[in-house]
Amino acid sequence: MRLPLAILYFLLRVAGRLPLRVLHGLGGLLGRLLWWSGGKLRHHTEVNFALVHTQISAAERQEIARRTLRETGKSVTEIAKIWGAGPDNALALVRGVDGEELFREALASQRGLIVAAPHLGCWELLNFWLCSRTDLAIVYRPPRHAALEPLLLKARGALSPEQVRAEGAGVRTLYKRLQAGGVVGILPDQQPKQGEGVFAPFFGVPALTMVLVSRLAQRTGATVLFAFAERLPRGEGYRIRFRAAPPEIGSDDLDRAVAALNQGVEDCVNLAFEQYQWHYKRFQFRPDPDEPNPYWRG
Repeated sequence: MRLPLAILYFLLRVAGRLPLRVLHGLGGLLGRLLWWSGGKLRHHTEVNFALVHTQISAAERQEIARRTLRETGKSVTEIAKIWGAGPDNALALVRGVDGEELFREALASQRGLIVAAPHLGCWELLNFWLCSRTDLAIVYRPPRHAALEPLLLKARGALSPEQVRAEGAGVRTLYKRLQAGGVVGILPDQQPKQGEGVFAPFFGVPALTMVLVSRLAQRTGATVLFAFAERLPRGEGYRIRFRAAPPEIGSDDLDRAVAALNQGVEDCVNLAFEQYQWHYKRFQFRPDPDEPNPYWRG
């Protein structure tokens, strides 16, 4: 890595020596700053809640948004523990696994397994947990700042997953791995580019949604499981949670399959609502091109 990235990685390792309780405490303070600064992360979170939380008052939405930004802050500071302290120390923070029998059964079937991991809780820890149990290929989108890619590859590659770019050659790699009975990890709620997805309901709001998971499931017959690492209170650690995908996720009807994908993400989010990445501009693109971007401040 270039020197600035090497320094950043060194700082992550130093910060990773702090107890998780301390890092989460610092993250909570960061979240409060994000709230009081009134910046774009708060704005995006409030817009999302205005769209998906139509049955509660504005005051209730604001309180949930405050708590959500505190969790957002924790998601930033905990990276020091996950990436900086090394996989063994990170995995020692796992306090239990719900639905592990689903994971074991899927591996034993040798039909291929797609782990759909939403931006919920600590998905970087989930990557390590999966790699500690099986050979894994993970799909990633290169960061906007290309100089950061070597750092991401190094940090996520500590247990040697195959890291596959979300592009043509990478997608072919995923098909081959699944057809051979392998395991693939995908972030299912990553918004595709316009023209590369379809609209499907997400918490009752049309959202441009990727088709990759559904097409992989359709064409390979692989099992799809949803999974996330739930952040426990007071820095106590994490709980890995698996859930079976809605049965229509592999439907030949792409609209129904993608709707099932979003339903699976919703089911996970409802288990740890405030730990979801609600500052993401999930509803930026609208089915009606003349409809304004809801995040635009004017």
